[in-house]
Amino acid sequence: LASTMATPAKKFINNPNDVVTEFIEGLVETYPGLQYLDGLPEVKVVLRADVSAADYDKVAVISGGGSGHEPAQAGYVGEGMLTAVICGDVFASPPVDSILAGIRAVTGPMGCLLVVTNYTGDRLNFGLAAELAKTEGFKVETVIVGDDCALPPPRGIAGRRGLAGTILVHKVAGAAAAAGLSLEEVAAEAKHASEMVGTMGVALTVCSLPGQATSDRLGPEKMELGLGVHGEPGAAVVDIQPVDVVVSHVLQQILSPETNYVPITRGNSVVLMVNGLGGTPLMELMIAVGKAVPKLQLEFGLAVDRVYTGSFMSSLDMAGFSISIMKADQSILGRLDAPTKAPSWPVGTDGNRPPSKIPVPLPPFQQNKNEESLGRPQELSQQGRILEAAIEAAATVVISLKDSLNEWDENYPLNDAAETVNEIGSSIRRVMGGTSGIIYSLLCKAAYAELKANVQSEVTSKNWSDALKSSISAVSKYGGARAGYRTMLDALIPASRVLEEKLSIGEDPVSAFVLSGEAATAGAESTIQMQAQAGRSSYVSAEILASIPDPGAMAAAAWYSAAARAVKEQSQGNCDPID
Repeated sequence: LASTMATPAKKFINNPNDVVTEFIEGLVETYPGLQYLDGLPEVKVVLRADVSAADYDKVAVISGGGSGHEPAQAGYVGEGMLTAVICGDVFASPPVDSILAGIRAVTGPMGCLLVVTNYTGDRLNFGLAAELAKTEGFKVETVIVGDDCALPPPRGIAGRRGLAGTILVHKVAGAAAAAGLSLEEVAAEAKHASEMVGTMGVALTVCSLPGQATSDRLGPEKMELGLGVHGEPGAAVVDIQPVDVVVSHVLQQILSPETNYVPITRGNSVVLMVNGLGGTPLMELMIAVGKAVPKLQLEFGLAVDRVYTGSFMSSLDMAGFSISIMKADQSILGRLDAPTKAPSWPVGTDGNRPPSKIPVPLPPFQQNKNEESLGRPQELSQQGRILEAAIEAAATVVISLKDSLNEWDENYPLNDAAETVNEIGSSIRRVMGGTSGIIYSLLCKAAYAELKANVQSEVTSKNWSDALKSSISAVSKYGGARAGYRTMLDALIPASRVLEEKLSIGEDPVSAFVLSGEAATAGAESTIQMQAQAGRSSYVSAEILASIPDPGAMAAAAWYSAAARAVKEQSQGNCDPID
């Protein structure tokens, strides 16, 4: 029996839970131009040793994501490339608070650009961090990179993953920032670069995670085309082929005019990156390069102006490689050729060794928000009582936890609708884990920003309608979902539309709210007929999904409708009209 039990993969590590922290400690000892924030193990931020937010006069370029892809992303911190990187645990997105700490540490008056790979966790966590940073006064722009060319395009937002082409985007963005360009200009160059590159990977083995058993799902004579950098299944498992044949297939997939992943046609100049996935000898990578360059030149009619070969974005110890092809004009080539001190581009390092760690920065002091102003008022206004009833009804439906509900009510500034919504977002972020917590936090933060910017005295029904609309836009922007994607937005979008329509024709605001709650329920129930294109459900078979509505949509409809009914009950007990 003992001989058949799975054993963890053999690795040179200590505690599997400490691998990222110990990697960072070794990284800053190796490269004196790098530091980390003194918040390990919770806050894992690597940053340039020569930059501090107080006096940095260029745009900060920030990235990050799950660890296990070394040298990405921390190896690209350095003058002329990234300013800071936020490291998550192995194959896990970094938490919002760590991202926010990284933004605070290096962002000066020119602002910062977040370069984010197209994975749901990264998009949501970096998205919420961006919105929080904006409320603290920082200028922030975001560019999402999804250069995957392995899977057919119509796969909703979950399809095109961020792969090794992201490193080329880092270089373009970092060089543009080093040249002194504005935040808008740096973001535009990064976005343009992200649209010019396509990547596809192949592997002989999947990777083994620290402390976990090694999977052998491919078998001894098989290889996988198009698998992800976390070992996710790819497009196909096939018999092992000579690398010449493999390279031909990958190039054809990336440059196929049918899929049109990248705007590259005969006569164009391109950059080629052959990237090792962690367990592939450099010899084999060079063999692949030697086959790829003449194929690009002779079969595709392309001028190969630059070639980068090595391990740029790995997948732990995966035996495999990826090929990235980027359309390269003179502007992009200039950015790629610009000097950088990022150690894994690679370049050498120089200069004196500064301290290897600095304190985690605290949030800036906000004079207009003290503990008293954010507490529950001793006396509630009419709108405060209505808001309290709506919160109680919605929270009761969602969590059914009396103790938590009482604790929350005591701390909300209910006479100030905007601040109450903001504090609800903070509460949700503390107690609700996973993607749902981030989504609801985004909803609240976007609604708060809308109310804060446009409410003069008392909040009107139109203000609430506009806030709901802004919340939906924020979730769609950072999460990527739209109507029909089988998500919570399929409940909230119909609710917002009905609320706006009824108010525009003079309908009583309370009746409009109740009718929009009914629209939310109908929208949630309609998801039973939808094919999932976002979030976790997009990986579940259509046959299973066809029997149930989307749980997230049903939950959203439940709390929204409960809040509407509570407002109706409150209005019936009041003589004064509600506007």
